[in-house]
Amino acid sequence: MKNYLLTILFVCFTSVCIGQGTSYGVRGALNISNLDFDPDADFENKHRNGFAFGGFAEFGLSDTVSLLTELQWSAEGGKDEDLRADYIQLPIQLRLSTSDRLTFGVGPQIALKTWKNEDAFSTFAFSGVLGAEYMITSDLFVDARFSFGLSNILDEDSTAIEAKNNVIQFGFGMKI
Repeated sequence: MKNYLLTILFVCFTSVCIGQGTSYGVRGALNISNLDFDPDADFENKHRNGFAFGGFAEFGLSDTVSLLTELQWSAEGGKDEDLRADYIQLPIQLRLSTSDRLTFGVGPQIALKTWKNEDAFSTFAFSGVLGAEYMITSDLFVDARFSFGLSNILDEDSTAIEAKNNVIQFGFGMKI
């Protein structure tokens, strides 16, 4: 599975050489995150408000299709101190522009935990991302994203409970 994913990423990145141009930028966002437990949690599971920030590169594949890669830091998890986890994330979105101002994207996201060394969280997390971006000017944009956890973020050796992170992000950014 890992080799298959790496091959797909390699093909995607090498295919951008024939694309329509590259743009770079920075982005910040407000996060609203929570954990979905299986089985359901026997405690009050409140959402966590946090933030995310990072930089991105967008590679044009055609006039309407692009590939967005981003490296961001994101505060996620639940409101309780023991349920918080911070990540360095690599979202990769295949994006479709429906007009000069509106773009939709979908893709995977790989995350590396940056919080505590020894806690109940696993080191890596895998999610899916859906997003929409609206260009205010030719350089400034607002966006909204939803990332839905696909992997268990809790360390399997620590507990038999599974948890998946779900995050809504409202962002603002600038293309440089």
